[in-house]
Amino acid sequence: MLKEISLGLATALMIFAFVAGYDILPLVVLGLAGGALYFIADTKGLLKNFDIGTSNSSAAKITFEDIGGQDTAVKELRECLDFINYEDRVKKLGIRPLKGILLTGPPGTGKTLLAKAAASYTDSVFLACSGSEFVQIYAGAGAQRVRKLFSSAREKAKKKNKSSAIIFVDEVEVLGARRGQNSNHMEYDQTLNELLVQMDGLKVDDSVRILVIAATNRADMLDPALMRPGRFDRQVKVDLPDRQGRYEILKIHARNKPLAGEVDLNVIAKETFGFSGAHLESLTNEAAILAMRENCDQIYYRHLHEAIDKVIMGEKMEKRPGKEELYRVAVHETGHALASEMVRPGSVSALTVTPRGGALGYMRQHHEEDHYLYTREHLENQIAVMLAGAVAEEMVMGNRSTGAANDFEKAFQTAEKIIRSGLSDLGIVSWDSLSQEQKYNEIKNILDNQEKKAAEHLNKMRLVIDDTVNKLLEQEKVTGEEFRMIIKKNIA
Repeated sequence: MLKEISLGLATALMIFAFVAGYDILPLVVLGLAGGALYFIADTKGLLKNFDIGTSNSSAAKITFEDIGGQDTAVKELRECLDFINYEDRVKKLGIRPLKGILLTGPPGTGKTLLAKAAASYTDSVFLACSGSEFVQIYAGAGAQRVRKLFSSAREKAKKKNKSSAIIFVDEVEVLGARRGQNSNHMEYDQTLNELLVQMDGLKVDDSVRILVIAATNRADMLDPALMRPGRFDRQVKVDLPDRQGRYEILKIHARNKPLAGEVDLNVIAKETFGFSGAHLESLTNEAAILAMRENCDQIYYRHLHEAIDKVIMGEKMEKRPGKEELYRVAVHETGHALASEMVRPGSVSALTVTPRGGALGYMRQHHEEDHYLYTREHLENQIAVMLAGAVAEEMVMGNRSTGAANDFEKAFQTAEKIIRSGLSDLGIVSWDSLSQEQKYNEIKNILDNQEKKAAEHLNKMRLVIDDTVNKLLEQEKVTGEEFRMIIKKNIA
């Protein structure tokens, strides 16, 4: 409204001056220049109001009960939030309430959900923003936005008659990166300095107590001044869920989906090692979409099984390899599967020659347990599985193909991991102190031994290879149970 009134008054004055005989050309030029500057600034966001995402209504819908697989993170976060809920006890014991909590962990693990649940748990005003919203090319704009963020938190809490507010900053590494890294652009440092000042200004006896929750998957990039006690006092690790955690997350995302009686979410949890909460949500959603495509009233195990492949590898590709290439892909994946069953019986979940993403075929394993520590034997077994695809190609077709390039790269990295961990024949060594010749010889020795191991096993399983390849070419996909039946039939 003010903009329209000002524009009308300016136009009226210009007309009056023109009628009175004044030369208005300089005023017109000046007005056009001012308008152009205003338009540029407004477009770049300098003069726009910093619209903070206040989502108290949506935050209230999310509680800690809606978050699965993060029991440790929830427990630690609850303890931090109790400083807000039990103010009298905090003052009695002389506790300084925390000013900031940093949530760290891989993408998709539920850091934003935890922040929203924190607002619901404390009945606080919830303000959300991203670190990238503060960084501008104009000097002082980022610092001004930081000030407005904290003042908005206080104002909105007072309007809603609340005594606390939670400010959630996602991607805080953009805002809080180490100072001095951008020598040509001090705006980054000024913005971070203002955040430090605002957090230092938070007092125990403020009428509105503010808690800053930030999230990042790059904690190593943050400035040390931001991480010291009195600013971000606590770091809460929000890691990838374990098997039980994945089961809890799947139950949450399957609550509104009609699962068939045959579906056991424990089995799905076992087959989704390394999946984040976001991956698991996408998995259940993709399974529902597949069921809808088939006009099914329920989601069956086959839909969830197919959805796992889609989340890992992507959608099926339209391109189809020729007969010879398809045969080679089937041989390659069968080699991987046989080696997998050799080192860990019952480990193959499925193998397919359906092109997905950048792969022409795929062999998927499931894990009995989640592992975080590995022995040399375990790592060498992994290498044998990686090399078995190329070994099978050479055994059946007489040569190898470029399809094994990615397998070789992973096998090389795993062999390097064996050496770096002090598990090789070299013993405990510093990787950097080894010569290129020593590294090459030890890695080659590890890879050669596992290649021989895979070849010896596949030589005994030639009939299994032929039967599995034929079945793959016939139906494109073989489940782990079907594959083990083929092995049992040929061995017996």
